[in-house]
Amino acid sequence: MDVDDDAWEARLAAAWMTLDESDAEAFRARIDTLAAELPPRSPVALFERASAWDSTGHPERAVPHYREALAGGLGGSRRRRAVIQLASSLRNLGHADESVALLRGELARPSDALDDAVRAFLALALADTGEPREALSIALAALAPHLPRYQRSLGNYAQDLVASDD
Repeated sequence: MDVDDDAWEARLAAAWMTLDESDAEAFRARIDTLAAELPPRSPVALFERASAWDSTGHPERAVPHYREALAGGLGGSRRRRAVIQLASSLRNLGHADESVALLRGELARPSDALDDAVRAFLALALADTGEPREALSIALAALAPHLPRYQRSLGNYAQDLVASDD
């Protein structure tokens, strides 16, 4: 089966649409069935399984799958999503320092539509590592461009939060 198969992706998207109304075990089984259609140790399959574990409240089960998917060469938008989700799971499991490192590394990569998600999860991780001013600065700076007014002021205040730490 080709990972770029539109029909498979559509079935996967349909399965994910059932997350909120499904029993956690049944949902994971649905994702696992779809993942099993991919080649053994497929990074995409590993990522989808990790996401299913994560989305049903089992970050400890998700982390190894995320790591293996990334090590296996997961690409495209799934790669960035895997880093964000891995970092979030690590933070939830008490490894906020590792989460910060992963997300800072992600900010150094080329920009895409998930930049603000990276910053939001970085802000959470920083708050957990005892850096609330930097966390707030990052969150406000990510929010500012989306406001209908006050972008400049909020951006300046975000910078002031960390400048006063120096």
